[in-house]
Order: sequence, then C-alpha cells, then structure tokens
Amino acid sequence: MLLLLLLAGCTSLDPKLTPTPLPVPASWPAGDAYLRQNEVALPVFTYRDVFRDVRLQALIQQALANNRDIRIAVANIAAARERVTITRANQFPRVDSSADTSVSKGGSTAGAVGSSGGVRQSYALRVSPSFEIDLFGRLASLTRAEQQRFLATEAAARSVRLTLIGDLADAWLDYAADSSLLRIAEDTAAAAEQSLTLTRARLRGGVAPATDLLQAQQVLETARQDVAEQRTARAQDANLIQLLVGAPIAPGTLPESIERAGDTFAPLPAGLDSRVLLRRPDVVQAEFTLYAANAEIGAARAALFPTISLTGLLGLASSSLTSLFSSGAFTWSAGAGAGYTIFNAGAGRANVRLSQAERDAALASYERAIQTAFREVADALADRGTVEERLRATQANVAAASETLRLVNARYRGGIDSYFTTLDAQRTLYNAQQGRVAVQRQRAGNAVDLYRALGADAAIAEPTEPGEAGS
Repeated sequence: MLLLLLLAGCTSLDPKLTPTPLPVPASWPAGDAYLRQNEVALPVFTYRDVFRDVRLQALIQQALANNRDIRIAVANIAAARERVTITRANQFPRVDSSADTSVSKGGSTAGAVGSSGGVRQSYALRVSPSFEIDLFGRLASLTRAEQQRFLATEAAARSVRLTLIGDLADAWLDYAADSSLLRIAEDTAAAAEQSLTLTRARLRGGVAPATDLLQAQQVLETARQDVAEQRTARAQDANLIQLLVGAPIAPGTLPESIERAGDTFAPLPAGLDSRVLLRRPDVVQAEFTLYAANAEIGAARAALFPTISLTGLLGLASSSLTSLFSSGAFTWSAGAGAGYTIFNAGAGRANVRLSQAERDAALASYERAIQTAFREVADALADRGTVEERLRATQANVAAASETLRLVNARYRGGIDSYFTTLDAQRTLYNAQQGRVAVQRQRAGNAVDLYRALGADAAIAEPTEPGEAGS
C-alpha cells in the first residue's frame, strides 16, 4: 500500500506539450511605411510613461478602482482560485463524521442489552476516513487543469485592465478632438456672422445681389448646426469617460483641445524581436488555456484505468450514554477497493479523443492570438511611420487655405470676385481645419494603439499560481 501511495505522487498521463514555433516573422515589417526608429529594444513601461498628463493618470487610477469590468475580473480571479482549492482537495484524504442515537420498544426479552421494560437505547459516534489513491494521476491532472485555468483567468483580468486603460485614453482623446472641432465650428460661425453683416450692408448699398445674402446665411446656419452637433458629441464623450471611470468626474480633468492633449502622449518604440508578443495578456490567456486542455487529456487517459480507494471506520457504540467513551465501546474497520468500468460503449476512449480535439483547438487559438497580435502591432507601426508626414501636409493645407481666404475676402470687398469664391474658400478652410484635427487625433491615438497592441505594463504583477500540489 505504501508503494501505491508513492507511485501516486509521480505518475502522470499528460502528453508532452512541446513549445510551438511562433507563426509570425521574427521581426516587424520594414519598408517605406515604417520608421527606422522602430528597430530598438522594447523598454519596460507603464501607462504613466505613455500617458503623461496628470489629469488622465488620475482618471485611470480612479477607473482601476471603480470600474465594474475590473470588479468582475477580480471576482472571476477569486472564483478561479477557489475552484483550484476544491479540485485539489480531492487529492487528500477525506474524513466524515456522524453521531446518532436511537430508542426502540419491543417485546421483553430476558437478558436484552440496554433494555428496560422492552425499551432499548443505543448511542454511536463514527469517524469515516476515505482516500482515493491517484495511481494513474487523474486527480493530479484535473488539479493541473484548474491551475492553468486560474492563470488564464488572471491573464484575462490583465487584458481587461489593459483594455480599460486604452479605452479611457481613447475617450479622453475623443473629448479633446471634439473640443477642438467645437472651437473651429464656433470660430467659423463667428466669421460667417461677420460675413453676413457685411453682405447685408452691401445689399442695402446696391453692391451685392440677394443671392450673396442667401449664401452667407447658408454658411452661418451650417456652422451653427456643426456647433450644436459638436456640443452633443463632446457631452457624449464625457458620458463615456464617466462610464469607464465608474464614478463622477471633475470637469477639470478633461482636456481643452487635441493640440495640447496630443503633446502629452509619448510614442513607444516597438521591439525588434516579435517574441515580445508572448507577454500580451490575451496570448498568455490562450497559452494557459492550451496547458489546461493538455492536462485534461491526462485526466481522460487516467479515467480508463481502475480507481483504487482506501476506506475506514472508527467509532464508539454503547447502549448507554455514560459508557459511550469507555474502552469497550471502541470499534474500527478498514478496507480497500478497486473500481473499473467494464463496458460503457466506448465513452471512455471517446472522452480521450474529445480532450485531444479540444487541445488541438486550443493550440490553434493560441497561434491565432499570436498572429492577431502581430498584425495589430504591425498596423500600428505602419500608421506611426506615416502620421508625421500626414500631419505636416494638413498643417500646410490649413496655412494655404487660410491665406487663400484672406486674399479672396480682400478681392470680394474690392468688388473683383463674387461671393461664391469667398464661400468656396471658407468651406475649404473649414474642411482643412477639420482634417488637421483628425490627423492630430490619429497621431495621439497611435500611442494608445501601440500601448494596447504590445500588451505589457510593468505595473501589472505577473500571475501567481495557487498552490504547488499536483503541479
């Protein structure tokens, strides 16, 4: 029996899981769309290194404390930890206890023990230990599977945290961009109002036709509509930020414009070695899910073999309560048993094949997670490689459109050009200013995309496996 106990601690039918080669290139793409600065070692960083505005950092801290998704993730970790404890408990002896008393009345029998006028009394106290010898490692494999699921759950919580920080940074930038668009719309409305006043005076003086007045009115009303829409968009951005934070937010924590907010976002270099993707929470989660599926194969294989159990009974029995704890009341028994399913219509081997198929699916999911991560990082690097050139082009476009409008206005006041030329110049400048805001938003958002795609934050502790038994 001692030999069986020793064998139970070192037997495992889990298949050997060899590391799979990364299904992605060993380095990031290179070419015209990518910057040479990307070819540097990836530093260890936190969200504070990327999002340097203290107001956004305060919102992130508040969100990490109050966000309901974070609370759900923390609760899921606690539940997974307890499932490990529950499954692991099956590897240890189990002790049950019971106590009972009974009173019966029947015909009077001479010399009946504990009888008094036909009444019989009995008292008993029992302790029943039992233990399944895990000779083929079934219970150990199940424990390993639960431990890997716990680690996958913890990685999923890290992914929730990473997503929350990225989403909050994006919402913060959206508020900044809509604030800039609102200012542009308000400036355009003010300029259109001045133009309308001038056109109305020229109409009274007989210099301008009525169509010029109507066109000026159209420009003003379009600008007023955009002002109302941007106010709505900015209010909705604030509502989203409050939802992500999970608590009321102070107005002073919101950015004034995309120009100022974008300058507080630091760009991140990407690592030359694509193995950096292995630390992304979603990739880590897929990896531990793969390990859990592999352990399930060992449990399914072990279930094909007999189960061996040890049972015992320790007890006290007496016909009177006063003599229950005397030496003569003590009884004991011990036994061992083995169980084996002779016929189950192939369900046992089918369960092994099912576990193997689930392992193959988990392996494919793991490789897909790596490929998806590689594509997201590569896309972010491609965007980063060209965004500065796009921003320079939009700034030059705004400068040219602004100068064109100034010259056209002078020609209109001098009676050289029609108001249609001024109207077209105003629209061109308005669109150019909106385009510049969009590129500024993309430039700042690229830092968020890289932070989320690289999937690492030094502030996040590495997962700690609960318990060592069965590992």
